Order: sequence, then structure tokens, then C-alpha cells
Amino acid sequence: MLRFYVSPAGDDAWSGTLPDPRADRGDGPFRTPARALGAARALPRPHDPVEIRLRGGTHFLEEPLRLGPEDSGTTLAAHPGERPVCSGGRRISGWRAATVHGRAAWAAAVPEGWTFHALFVNGERRFRPRLPKAGFHRIAALPGVTGETPWQEGQDRFGFAPGDIRADWRNLADVEAVVLHFWVDSHLPVAAVDAADGVVRFSRTSIFRLTDDFRQGGARYYLDNVFEALTEPGEWYLDHPTHTLYYLPLPGEDPERAEVIAPVLSQLIRLEGLPGEAGADAGAHVPQAGADAAPAAQARPVSCVLLQGLTFAHAEWRLPAAGRGGAPQAAADVPAAVHLEHAHGCALRDCTIARCGTYAVAVGPGCRDTAIHGNRLADLGAGGVKVAAGSSGTRITRNEITGCGRTFHAGVGVLIFNSGDNVVADNAISDLYYTGVSVGWVWGYGESAARGNRIERNHIHDIGQGMLNDMGGIYTLGVSPGTVLRGNLIHDIRSDGYGGWGIYLDEGSTDILVEDNLVYRTKTGGFHQHYGCENTIRNNIFAFAAEGQIQRTRIEDHNSFTFEGNIVLWDRGPLLHGAWREPAARFRRNLYWDASGKPVDCGGGRTWEAWRALGMDEGSQVADPRFTGPAEGDFTLPPDSPALRLGFVPFRAGPEG
Repeated sequence: MLRFYVSPAGDDAWSGTLPDPRADRGDGPFRTPARALGAARALPRPHDPVEIRLRGGTHFLEEPLRLGPEDSGTTLAAHPGERPVCSGGRRISGWRAATVHGRAAWAAAVPEGWTFHALFVNGERRFRPRLPKAGFHRIAALPGVTGETPWQEGQDRFGFAPGDIRADWRNLADVEAVVLHFWVDSHLPVAAVDAADGVVRFSRTSIFRLTDDFRQGGARYYLDNVFEALTEPGEWYLDHPTHTLYYLPLPGEDPERAEVIAPVLSQLIRLEGLPGEAGADAGAHVPQAGADAAPAAQARPVSCVLLQGLTFAHAEWRLPAAGRGGAPQAAADVPAAVHLEHAHGCALRDCTIARCGTYAVAVGPGCRDTAIHGNRLADLGAGGVKVAAGSSGTRITRNEITGCGRTFHAGVGVLIFNSGDNVVADNAISDLYYTGVSVGWVWGYGESAARGNRIERNHIHDIGQGMLNDMGGIYTLGVSPGTVLRGNLIHDIRSDGYGGWGIYLDEGSTDILVEDNLVYRTKTGGFHQHYGCENTIRNNIFAFAAEGQIQRTRIEDHNSFTFEGNIVLWDRGPLLHGAWREPAARFRRNLYWDASGKPVDCGGGRTWEAWRALGMDEGSQVADPRFTGPAEGDFTLPPDSPALRLGFVPFRAGPEG
């Protein structure tokens, strides 16, 4: 294998073939990864595979690293025992003492035109000043909005309570109202404030109607980047007119020793092949009409590129100059720090992607057999991994995905669009404000490529956190033959209003197997199906949902799902809630137990006996499963549990190993 080295102590005029500078400074490693890629491309072909080893330290990128078809077979890896950082940011220095609102602060000049929405001090994210400091304001009025206004229609103004917004705030146009409504968050720059009427107007419209869920009450919001709120240690403010950055330090921080970095780039590395023209493939030219017609261009993927042991940090994305004020559901159009497109057999292993304002990884169209394994994806502005339609065979395994949605609160841990044959297994996904894993993305019963996806043995917990609605630990959409949700450990799911479910089969979810999952401490239900067809829900444990245990929203003239061999334990709310006027589902061999001692409520006050009289739950039983310690999350069954006599098969949920 041919090898080049890159070091912050290197020089791009050197050969790059030595790991350290020579004593006479006559040769040594390259200084930049881009120079190493250029050297690899200049090698005579054919040649052995190339490995580019990055030495420890921070490698500040002037532009994203770009690997194309000519870079196929290249490995970019950390030097053994070292953790190099590829940064899309710049250090800020030259701090001077300042006073802001009577508090000791640091101040530094920044170049004119450089704007950023994130700041990292000694490797930790710091936030812009917001109001209120904790919790949220509530929109007081929506001028022009009535009950007939479609929920999909956005607004560019709202009424506020006295004192919540002021017209005399410094740099008023730099203040953003961040509105949490439905399952999205809108980011609305202030254009004008009418203090007399109590109305604020924005330079963008919101994603959806600014109501709270589907009710007419005003949504919650907070004001971000308010100079007058710069009062707490750890907050910062960029004053654009004076090109001055202010920072209120935490105790013990020293401006002479602190590393302060702000992002410049929105992406850090792109693996991007060529798709070819319609009708072309990698094997042969396709004849065109006419004797002199040129052949269709062949597809040329970038293939077998490995990124290993690297850290990617300090990427940021801002909303485009035109358009609505925010990203759509799941922050789906926010880009990623690491982007693959028309890439085959590429891998990201044992890397860290952190301190970014974007998604961590995007597997774009035309990708095949991508491996994302053993990485830590943390402190992210949006979500962890997103996989585009037109790709297939992505394996997302043994990753830690945590701290998502820090800017765009609707970011998802793993987001898979209309794509098939993907595996999401043995991941730890936690601390985000929307859904843990989302897969399918074809609403209703339309044609779908989301087939054969496997979501297995993941630990998904502490998501939602009361921020957004209509979300779940695992969320599916559309016709999905061969898709399996198995062996997942899901708990502590909390929405703001409606829709904090453990497993959520949304519109059109069909032909999905939900098996051997442990789901507990959810807000709205352990399992919910909006509508769909012939799903199988078997041998799961659903426990301690707050508002109801099993929910369905729409009754259709076919079997919605078969619910068999499950254990359901609860201590408040009904067993069934939602639409159960007609069963239109099959229930059998389940074990139910209301630990509160109340009679089982099978929806709308329907008794267990009345439910059974409909031909439902043949072979099922109401009895205590006798879990070892369910309040502490221990759902071990003793040998004499009635669940075992019903045929329940014990399982271990969550990641293996």
C-alpha cells in the first residue's frame, strides 16, 4: 500500500512520504489533506491502493475535501494512536476585556462578512442569548388566521404578549423567533415590531400554521440572539455592525488559553461519483439514435473509499436567502458534514462527527452498500445519519448518536427516505427532540422502494423531551414489504402535546413485522398505527405509557394489523385508545395487566368482556406478568409467569455485546 502523511507541522512542498519532519526540515509530511489527495491522483496508473494518514492536531480546511471516481480505493485514516480533527471552522483570538450589561466579558474583532450561528469554547458548544431564559413564550394572536386556515399555510407575523418582544432591541433584524409547532420548528428573522398593536412581522413565513398542534391556540416560541439577554456565563453575541464578538466566560476560562472556534464551512468532506446519463451504466455505452450520436456517458461511482478514526467538526448551515423560515419535517433538507453521492462500497468507521450545525452523515442518491460503523455522532445542529431515495444497502451499525437537534430541533437520529435493504442495528440513539429512527417516507399506499429494511437491537431513549409532536422512537411511512423492527429497546419518549409513541406506524405503513421490542415510559402509547395494512405486532413488551397503551387513528376496510403474543403493562389510561369503533384488526394470545387495579378499558369505556364478545383476543388473558422490577426497567419474567404459559418467548432487547 502506498502511504502519504499529513500533519499540521508539515509543508505542502514536501514529499508527504515521511510521518514527521526531517531534522533538517528538508522533507516530511504534507500540511493539508487536499495536497495529499492531489499527490495520490498524480501517481502513475495502475498503482497500489493509497492510504493518507492524518497526524494528530487540528487540520483547518479551506474548503470541503472532495473525493471523486479517481480517488476510488483511497483510505483516509488517523495515524495509529492519534485523533486528528478535520475542522470547518476558524480559531478566534485577540480577545480583550469588555463589559456587557455590567458583566465581565471578552471581546474580539471578526472579519467583516463572517457570520455564524454556533461557537465552541474548549470543545464545548456555547449558545446565543435567548428569551425567555428557560421555557417558552406563547403566541398571543394570529392576525388573519381563522379555523378555516389550512394547517400547511405559514404566516409571516403573530401577536405577542406585552413585554415579550421589544421594538428597541439592538440589531433587531438579527433576532430570530424559533417557533415550535406541529412536528417542525420555524426560524423567523424579525423584520419589524409594532409595540402598540403587539404584533411582530418577519422576513420569512413559517413552515406551517403557527398554532399549537391542530388546535387554534398559539404555538410556543423563544427569541434567539437577543443582545439585551446577554447576561449569563457561556453566552455569546456577534454584533455585525461593529464586527465584534462578545463572550461571557464560564468560571475558570482564560482568554489566553481558551480555544475558541466558529464554523465557516457547511460541509467538510464529499465523496461524489458521476451518475451517468439516463440509460447508461458502468458496463457499456448505450447506442443513441443516429449514426453520429455520441454514446451516453457511463456512470462512474467513487468506490471503496474508507474514512477511519478521524474527527470531523465545526460545520454550519444557514437557511438559504429565499424560502420559508426553517427546514421541513425531520429537518430533511439540512445538509451533512460528511456527504456521499453515487458512492459504492464506501465506509465511515470509528470516526467522530461532532460540534456541527448540520446532520452528521448524508448517504445521497446513487449510493450502494455504504457502511457507517462504530462512530460517535454528537452535538449536532440537526440529526445523525440520513439516507436518500435512490440509494440502497446502507448499514448503520454500532454507532452512538446523541445530542441532536441543537439548532434544527426536528433532526432525526437515523432518517431513511424511500430506500430499501438498509440495516440500522446495535446503535445507541439518545438526547434529541424528535424521532429516533424514521424510515419509509412514502405517504399512503403509493409505490415504494422502502423494502427489506431492518431496524434491530437499537437502544433509543430520552427523545422528544417535550419539544415537538407527532414523533416516536421508531417511525415508519408507506408500503414496506420485508421491513422488520426487532429487538429494539425504546424508553422515555415524551412529546409536547400529542404523539409521543414508542413505535409509530404512520400513514400507509404496510407489511411490517414488529417483534421482540421492549418499549416503556412513553407519553401517548407504546404502539400506534395511524393507518396501514397487514402489519404484524408480536412478542413485544409495551409498558407504562401515560395516556393509553395501544392506539390506532384510522379505521379502514381491511386488517390494520395483527397484535399477538404481546405483554402490555400499565397503571394509567386505557388499554386501547383512538379509533376502535370497529376492530378491523386481529388480537390474540396477549397478556394484559393494569397495575392500578382498575378494570381493563378497551377503548371508550368498552369492557374486557364486551371486547371479547366481538371475537377479539382469543386466547388472551388479563393477569400480572410478574416482571422482576418493571419500575426500574427490569422486565425479566419469572418461570411461573402466565405470559410464558401463553407462549411468550423471552428476549433481550438493545445492542448486542
